[in-house]
Amino acid sequence: MKKIAIIGPHHKDGWDVLQKMNFNVFEIKDLSKNNLIKELNDVEGIALRTAKLDEEILSKCSKLKIVARHGVGYDSVDVDYLNQKKIALAITGTSNAVSVAEHVMTMFLHLAKNIDKSDILTKKGDFDKKADLPDFFELYKKNILILGFGRIGQALAKRCLGFEANIYVCDPFVNKQIIESNKYNKIDFTDGLVLADFISIHIPLDKETKNLIAKEELKQMKENCILVNTARGGIINEKDLIWALQNKKIYGAGLDVFETEPPLKDNPLFQLDNVLLTPHNAALTLECRKRMAVETCENIAYYLTNSDRLNKNNIII
Repeated sequence: MKKIAIIGPHHKDGWDVLQKMNFNVFEIKDLSKNNLIKELNDVEGIALRTAKLDEEILSKCSKLKIVARHGVGYDSVDVDYLNQKKIALAITGTSNAVSVAEHVMTMFLHLAKNIDKSDILTKKGDFDKKADLPDFFELYKKNILILGFGRIGQALAKRCLGFEANIYVCDPFVNKQIIESNKYNKIDFTDGLVLADFISIHIPLDKETKNLIAKEELKQMKENCILVNTARGGIINEKDLIWALQNKKIYGAGLDVFETEPPLKDNPLFQLDNVLLTPHNAALTLECRKRMAVETCENIAYYLTNSDRLNKNNIII
C-alpha cells in the first residue's frame, strides 16, 4: 500500500481522493525537522501546504516519487534536489486564479474608494461630515498594469475588463498576439510603471525578481498609483515601499505577502493608513481550499497510478 503524507491542513475533499485509491494516508502535525525526517522516510507522495522541505529532509525520503504543493508557489521546496533525484514536483495550477483575482479587485476597490474611512466616519455618527473624506476614485478608464500573465493574471484582466479599464500586460514570456487578441495591451516594465494607475504583481520570486520594485521604480509611479502584491514577499522592497507610502509617493498599497512571514509585530507598515494588509490568504476562500486540496491529491494519485488522467501542466519538474 502506497504511503502518502499530508503536511498542513487539507480539506476533506482532498483526503477523499487519496483514500478512495486505498492509499495509506496520514497527516503530519509536528513540523520540526527531526520529526519530518522520521515521518517521511518511507512515503511515496507528499501533499504539502506548510513546512520547508530542504535537502536534509528530502535526502532521507528513500521512496519519494512526488511532492505536490497545495498552491502554486514552491520556494519552500529544494527544487535542485528534486531535479537531481528525478522526483516530481506538482502545483495546483487551475485552482486559485479566481480567488486571488477577486482578492486583488477587493484591494483595488477598497483602497480607491477609501471604504474603511467612510465606514469609520458613518459609525462614529459623522454622516454629515462626508465632505471631510479624502478624494476617492473609479476604476473606469484607469490604466491597470498586470505583471505576469499566467492564470491569475489572466483572471484579473478579465475582471478588470468588466470595469472598462485599460489593461496593460508585462510578461516577456507571453506572445504579443495572445495578449492583444483579448483586447489587452502588451507593455514593457518601465513604461508600464509610468503609465499605471493600478499595478498588480503575479510573478514568482527568484534572483531576477527579488526587489524588482524598489525606490527607483516607486519614484517612477504616479502619485495616485495603487500597488498590490499577492504573489510573493520580496518582489517589492518593503523598506522602500514604506518610504513611498509615508512620503505619499504613491496613493496606496495592498499586500497579502511579506518579506518575512509572519511579519514582525513592529513592522512600520502596521502604522500606515494608506496600506491594506492581509495574512497571505488571497487563495484561501472555502471554494478555493476545496479545489486546491482536490487538485493537490489528484496530482499525487494520478502521478502514481494513472498518468492518463494527470494534468501534466501541473508537473513543474
